[in-house]
Amino acid sequence: MSVETVTSEMNQQVPVRRSELSPWRIAWSRFARNKLAVIGAIVIMLMAGISIFGPMISPYTVNDYDLSQKNLSPNSKYWLGTDKLGRDILLRTMLAGRISLMVGLVATVISVVIGSTLGALAGFYRKNVDTIIMRIADIFMSLPTLPLLIILGAVLSDLKIDPSKRIYFLMLIIGVLSWTTLSRLVRGQILTLREQEFMQATEALGLRDRRKIFRHLLPNTIPTIIVTATLGVAGAIITESALSFLGLGVVQPTPSWGNMISAANNLIDFRKRPWLWIPPGMCILITVVAINLMGDGLRDALDPKMKR
Repeated sequence: MSVETVTSEMNQQVPVRRSELSPWRIAWSRFARNKLAVIGAIVIMLMAGISIFGPMISPYTVNDYDLSQKNLSPNSKYWLGTDKLGRDILLRTMLAGRISLMVGLVATVISVVIGSTLGALAGFYRKNVDTIIMRIADIFMSLPTLPLLIILGAVLSDLKIDPSKRIYFLMLIIGVLSWTTLSRLVRGQILTLREQEFMQATEALGLRDRRKIFRHLLPNTIPTIIVTATLGVAGAIITESALSFLGLGVVQPTPSWGNMISAANNLIDFRKRPWLWIPPGMCILITVVAINLMGDGLRDALDPKMKR
């Protein structure tokens, strides 16, 4: 038997030690063992896939109006029934999923960019910079978010913004108002990290502050950012749904889960036509619960203090 064969067999028999695995592989193995988190991730992928590809195979379009088919209960032709204008509820629910998920994702990206950047600057420079940024964060946190969003939504209505463009203003507003929590978390981690030995090495090398912050400090806060962003998506979806329900978010004819629920705005629709509001309501419930389950799983998986 050759030396190469013996070496190969020994390598196959020796298991890979946990300490030899990369942190991301360890986190993935932890996440995969969390059944609820995996189920949440699968549900989110299914919701996104149905919302994106479902309308492409639907026999109807968003502009199909048929008043002779209005308020039909679920049947073989319209699986989730029709609304008061004869539009297919299933198609509109899938299209609304695109809007609601996009609002949640984009608003979260905006809040992550603002929150992580300001938190890193506050934690790195401290003193006056930290004081100014944190006092601004205190001001934002002291504002009543929902009443402020209602006021801003009313302003957009008075300005008669095009419904197709209004959604972008809505994403920007939600993102700008929701960066404070992440900024405080990132600031706290940066304050700890900047005292570590690797940062002393960057001082000895004479690296610029920008490189220290964005190449050495912020990458070490990615687990916290990922968990906070995941949970932030759920919050943004609920906020958009609430505003759309009040008629101050995404407005008709663009569908969203919130304004679909608001279509059942009288007792007759609420009691006798549940297919108008149950499908979008269940979509909000399932999506938010799935995101929270996945967020909890990511928090447990990415926490370095978790035991084996």
